[in-house]
Amino acid sequence: MIPSLPRPPWLRAATWIYVAAFVGFLFLPLIVVSVFAFNDAPYPAPPWHSFTLDWFVADGSTSRLGLFHDSQLLESIWTSCEVGVWVTLLSVSVGLANALLLGRHEFRGKQLLSVMMLVPLVIPGVILGISILAFASRIAQFGDDSLGLDLGFLRPGLPLVVLGQFSYIATIATLTIRARLARFDRTLEEAALNLGASRAAVFATILLPYLRPALIGTAAVAFLLSFADFNTTLMLVGGDPPLTVLMYGRMHQGATPVLNAVSVFLMIASAALALAMVRRPRD
Repeated sequence: MIPSLPRPPWLRAATWIYVAAFVGFLFLPLIVVSVFAFNDAPYPAPPWHSFTLDWFVADGSTSRLGLFHDSQLLESIWTSCEVGVWVTLLSVSVGLANALLLGRHEFRGKQLLSVMMLVPLVIPGVILGISILAFASRIAQFGDDSLGLDLGFLRPGLPLVVLGQFSYIATIATLTIRARLARFDRTLEEAALNLGASRAAVFATILLPYLRPALIGTAAVAFLLSFADFNTTLMLVGGDPPLTVLMYGRMHQGATPVLNAVSVFLMIASAALALAMVRRPRD
């Protein structure tokens, strides 16, 4: 429909109802979680009792242990951040290399490689995690039995979690960076080379600044995907659970408003990261 044409009242009303229902579906659960993170009750659900900050700051002296005094939760958040940083570095580096390879060079099997690269995105996370665990464990066992090598990083633990998340996040990074690279005007590189610049200088001063927005955006997306991953992580984790796995275990033990407090903390952190990514410099 052409936007400038008048619309009947029923269509305008239906549009507003749809938008309101969609926004409510997205944000109402987050609002409920946020509200009951401040509820003075031992359960994270209605009815409302009174306002409290115990689920954030209680030190355990009143049988309540808040988020900022819960060492296990804080360690799991740090573990998730540590895994996210490694996954981000690997994904952005390999994604940039893949984008340059697939976008700049022609070779036999290029189309097949491009299609195979998409496979991790369509495989369920649980299946991907189990497959990686079985494959890595067999290699570790073979190295131990036949070669006398201790390949501990292939056993369940944080290194294997990093490899598991990297296996599909690198594909997303490749697609994002390659889309930006496809719009680059290569005559700028040719002009710089004709003026005597080396290929390394051209890459550092022309191509890399052009790709910087895509690299920064890819890094933010990779970190958030890694932080929020559960299915693949659950299959590969060892003795140091990231936050998603720890929260899953806590839910089985009995949910408390501390989990709501964790959710509020993560929403604020994610919103701050998103605002930092979209903020434009004044110049």
